[in-house]
Amino acid sequence: MGADCRTPIAPAALPATFAHNSKQTAMTAVSGSNLEQRLKAGRFVLTAEVVPPISCESADLMKKATPLKGVADAVNVTDGAGARAHMSAVASAKIMQDAGIEPILQLVCRDRNRIGLQSDLMGASALGIRNLLILGGDKPTAGDQPEAKAVFDLDSRSLSVTARDIGQGKLPTGTAVLNPHPFFVGAADAPIDPKPDWQPTGLKGKVDAGGMFAQTQFCMDAGVIRRYVAKLTEAGILPGLYMLIGVNPLRSAKSGNWMRNNLFGTIIADSMLERMEKAADPAAEGRKICVEYIEELATIPGIAGVHIMAPGNDAAVPDVINEARSRIARAKL
Repeated sequence: MGADCRTPIAPAALPATFAHNSKQTAMTAVSGSNLEQRLKAGRFVLTAEVVPPISCESADLMKKATPLKGVADAVNVTDGAGARAHMSAVASAKIMQDAGIEPILQLVCRDRNRIGLQSDLMGASALGIRNLLILGGDKPTAGDQPEAKAVFDLDSRSLSVTARDIGQGKLPTGTAVLNPHPFFVGAADAPIDPKPDWQPTGLKGKVDAGGMFAQTQFCMDAGVIRRYVAKLTEAGILPGLYMLIGVNPLRSAKSGNWMRNNLFGTIIADSMLERMEKAADPAAEGRKICVEYIEELATIPGIAGVHIMAPGNDAAVPDVINEARSRIARAKL
């Protein structure tokens, strides 16, 4: 087993234990990352996200990431977000890690073939990066270079299997990988309000491929989450997978409606938008709603945490995390 070359990560204050079935902690510890350890300890985690800049200077990345240091439990590093070129996700994750911020490295299937992805996985492991979120990636037509060639040699499931295999010491060809270290592999999900006969076949496939945690699209409706979690439990996915629900400190009812109409899979309760329409300060109300919603999610068995995404509103994220963490802790007293 290769030595762990990570720089020690400055830990965020540990949040309160969440309402979660203890069977989930029986999952075998793999990576040793702080994120994995906190989840296995039954902590309700709060993760955030950084889009690397269009820049060749690490200081530009750290302007975005530093406010989350010691605040978020881990921070996603996007990979070519929006099908646009940004600073390398692997390089950005290493820069953040060296600064004491634990990264969750996103890897998309769009831009590299299996050889390139395998190389990036081994390189990330050698750099001490342990958390992964495996994604398909937006099609190039969604970005600013629509003529770019999409690769998609692998899909997200096969890339998850590849990450798992490399962590166990072999390439898909069977070639041995020297000094392997397991990854903590995550998958993307999009909660729905399930019909009685609905089955979570897509998410189950990602779990079977090696997914150990999931971060979801925006779902700002506790009723939908309760019904969705009940279906996942019925299907045997929970307990056994750490679910982190995507949330957003909305800036206005208009932005919330835009998200519902334009971001695939986004769910926002009408009651939340109605509150914001009536608010004297919609942005402040949006932060308050987000904190209250996180506090409610922490009481739902099967929900292991939240993933806070705030495109164009990054400054709101640290305050939301700090307030939510404080309220969850007080609720447990």
